[in-house]
Amino acid sequence: MKKPETKSEKAIRTTYWSIAGNTFLAITKGIAGIFGNSYALIADAIESTTDIFSSLLVLFGLKYAAKPADENHPYGHGKAEPLITFAVVGFLVVSATIIFIESIHNIQKPHSIPKPFTLIVLGAIILFKEASYRYVIQKSKETNSTSLKADAWHHRSDAVTSLMAFIGISIALFFGKGYETADDWAALLASLFIVYNAYLIFRPALGEIMDEHLHDDIIGEIRAQCTKVEGVIATEKCKVRKMGMHYIVDLHVIVQKDLTVFEGHQIAHNVKDALMNDIPDIADILIHIEPN
Repeated sequence: MKKPETKSEKAIRTTYWSIAGNTFLAITKGIAGIFGNSYALIADAIESTTDIFSSLLVLFGLKYAAKPADENHPYGHGKAEPLITFAVVGFLVVSATIIFIESIHNIQKPHSIPKPFTLIVLGAIILFKEASYRYVIQKSKETNSTSLKADAWHHRSDAVTSLMAFIGISIALFFGKGYETADDWAALLASLFIVYNAYLIFRPALGEIMDEHLHDDIIGEIRAQCTKVEGVIATEKCKVRKMGMHYIVDLHVIVQKDLTVFEGHQIAHNVKDALMNDIPDIADILIHIEPN
């Protein structure tokens, strides 16, 4: 019987898919942009090239985060994920800066109107990148991976920059002479959108590194499951922090004050077993017994 695919394996497989897709698109966009007189497409190719390197970083982060806990890292290596996400954000900002500067330069320099065939190329790219975003974002939810979510937003930002290019080239082709720079303005606007996306990716990764309180949903689920365990009166403190694709939980459980140490210890074990069975995303739980 084939062994079920782990979250880490699923995330790594998805990242390989992203790398292959971005490589193909970077080459396609670059060729179409050069022969089609479209800087917006060339800018798109630049972003796809940075996407390749950011996906390689994501791949490295996922593989490192999957390493088991050791003496120096008793909680595992999961914090590598948000750290790699910071690097991915850096790639986004760098690509946006390059596109912004080159767009300004091209707006000031006379050039030919883009070729009509570039619209066909862009239309196919938009559909492919939006489908890629939906695929990768779904996998990020299934695996609870911060860096995979960042990689998904790379695909979405790529789809938007391609859409901007499509609009810009359409304007240039429709209005003709005097509107040659429309696709450059489109690339300029796309660079601003990329920076905005970079912030959306950066913010939750920062919260993860700082162990910010972001997990009300799983805390509610933990409290609800605890009340089903025999001997548990209620729960008190419940702290959750994300470690890679999993969670580490500190939980205070309230029980009858006249229980023996052994009975209280057994309830704690029962709670831990129940929670880790019902909520697979939990990697470990530390339970403190509180007398009522």
